[in-house]
Amino acid sequence: MKQNVMIVGMGTGGTAVLKLLSHSDLFHVVAVVDMIKEAKGLEYAKSLNIPILKDWKANLTEDIHVVINTTGDEAIYQELIEHKANQTLVIPGSVAKMISDLVQEKESLFNLINNKKRQQELILDNTHDGMIVVDKWGKVLLFNRSAERMLHTDKDDAIGRYILDVVPTSKLPRVLQTKKKEINQEHILINGSKIFTTRILIFREDGELEGAISVFKDDTEVLDLAEEVTNLKEVYSMLEAVIQSSDEAISVVDEKGNGIIINPAYTRLTGLSSEQVLGKHATIDIAEGESVHVKVLKTKQAVRGVRMKVGKQNRDVLVNVAPVIVDGELKGSVGVIHDVSEISQLTNELHRARQIIRTLEAKYSFEDIAGDSEGIRLAIMQAKLAASTPATVLLRGESGTGKELFAHAIHNESDRKYNKFVRVNCAAISETLLESELFGYEEGAFSGAKRGGKRGLFEEANNGSIFLDEIGELSPAMQAKLLRVLQEKEIRRVGGTKSIPINVRVIAATNVHLEEAIIDGKFREDLYYRLNKLPIIIPALKDRIEDILPIGERLLSKINQDYGRNVEGISVSALKKLNSYNWPGNVRELENVLGRAVIFMKFNEKQILPEHLSAIVQVKHDVQSAEPNETVHFEEISSLDEMVINYEGEIIEKILLKNNGNKTKSAKELGISVRNLYYKLEKYHTAKNSTQ
Repeated sequence: MKQNVMIVGMGTGGTAVLKLLSHSDLFHVVAVVDMIKEAKGLEYAKSLNIPILKDWKANLTEDIHVVINTTGDEAIYQELIEHKANQTLVIPGSVAKMISDLVQEKESLFNLINNKKRQQELILDNTHDGMIVVDKWGKVLLFNRSAERMLHTDKDDAIGRYILDVVPTSKLPRVLQTKKKEINQEHILINGSKIFTTRILIFREDGELEGAISVFKDDTEVLDLAEEVTNLKEVYSMLEAVIQSSDEAISVVDEKGNGIIINPAYTRLTGLSSEQVLGKHATIDIAEGESVHVKVLKTKQAVRGVRMKVGKQNRDVLVNVAPVIVDGELKGSVGVIHDVSEISQLTNELHRARQIIRTLEAKYSFEDIAGDSEGIRLAIMQAKLAASTPATVLLRGESGTGKELFAHAIHNESDRKYNKFVRVNCAAISETLLESELFGYEEGAFSGAKRGGKRGLFEEANNGSIFLDEIGELSPAMQAKLLRVLQEKEIRRVGGTKSIPINVRVIAATNVHLEEAIIDGKFREDLYYRLNKLPIIIPALKDRIEDILPIGERLLSKINQDYGRNVEGISVSALKKLNSYNWPGNVRELENVLGRAVIFMKFNEKQILPEHLSAIVQVKHDVQSAEPNETVHFEEISSLDEMVINYEGEIIEKILLKNNGNKTKSAKELGISVRNLYYKLEKYHTAKNSTQ
């Protein structure tokens, strides 16, 4: 229960007591008493809506628990003793003065702490590392300017709020919960940008957890050094925590150039311990070059990007040094040392990351599809119509006709073009791995599974498109799983029990005759109808001979770029030869023929001539010079399908004979999957037996 208090006398002492009690939950000031209208504390009492009395006698009732006499008048004190109720406590002026002195001392200390805090914020606001400090409940206490810049969040909106309300992807709550620091962690922000962050805990001297700090940087300048420091204990402790947590080597010298602070990263880089550096001149760590600290102390100007060698191992480094100036007076300098080898490693990692990103992008559009034949124009028209809908697309055509090119173009023409485009060759991945690659897996799902599990390609492609090439090569078990994905629009990871909803546009492609596969029981009819909503037939090159010239010119431009050549075009006689060929390998074979022609051309030759096309001459010679018993008996075959099956089968048998029956090597030479090789052989033997 609150104690009711009356304060007698509102001079300096009474005002100090009033300020103290007004912030207390234990006391309630019911009235103040002073005869002097200009008393210092009366205005403050009015602001708190506390009654102001001229006489205390009429108001000294039993409800008053404490009377504080701040007048210093002994007579008034005696009167208060005589008139008070039995349970009322009267505090004399000497005690009130003591309280007043303590309050004033507290205010002085509070002002000093505020000054220290402002100095601390000034230092932290001038570093190029983003910094966020939270208390043990996750409330933001500090949010510097670099954090504002990198996170696009105003400091005033961040301070005092829960960290996840400010940075939804922050891992500081995890650090507070696990009480484990996290060093140099990669972190992806909601806007897609990448930062590298170190998170450490802050403890009081008694070991009690006080909060946590996150220090992070982007791929711009690593550090912009603090311009002001002081020797205040609180500022020094915070600055030391930041320096010790940094993965960059940092050294600080005083105005005379003697070392005063280094961090563990500095010791790792130079091989010099604190005993060898602290108190010694700044030149102690230099193996080759001049001290940048000395230069900065002389000029009072920051110096950046100086290349030198430091430490016992002559490490090649880049050095940034800035002066520390307090109230216009030079106090020392701070240096940040970057290991050039580490920078190179980060550059390589960035390059690899960009390569990965490129694999998740669609590279081609409809403008990249060459040709003006009726068949290709119809396919492009159908593909553009498919791009405007979310329906599943099935691209059909022989191997090498450009089905993947159409898949890229459909994605880039759709409203999903800003999201991921994931490509999967269903025949290139073994059946045992395909399920985990497509759907992902949970931790411990199988031997060798990564800790924490792995997202599958369907999850990677969420809100984008996934291109499933050679869909006809899927096993029956995988067909059933794919059918469930198309029906339910959700996946379940290997070893998982939870269904994950996905929004993925499926573009499938096959060179397999799916209708025959259904009859043979090798392809599910229900999956076929799910995939075949928007079928697009891409014509073979032999069915659009008029497109060979525009396709060839487009391919020649690419080949010139790849091989560093400057071949200008295809001669009329060479084009006639290309037009007379059957092109069983379609556009892929055309690219191969032109590529070989360019490679064997002389550098002064500018046009492809017939003699450069030896590749197709050899193929045609092999077929035309074969004995009747060794090739397809066209007069004995009643349909085009049978002719193709026998033609393919005899070529496959020749390649197998050449490779001593090695099917893997033969499939690679033929440019098809091993599974497709078996399929074609089975069709050939079936057709052969039926004619015998």
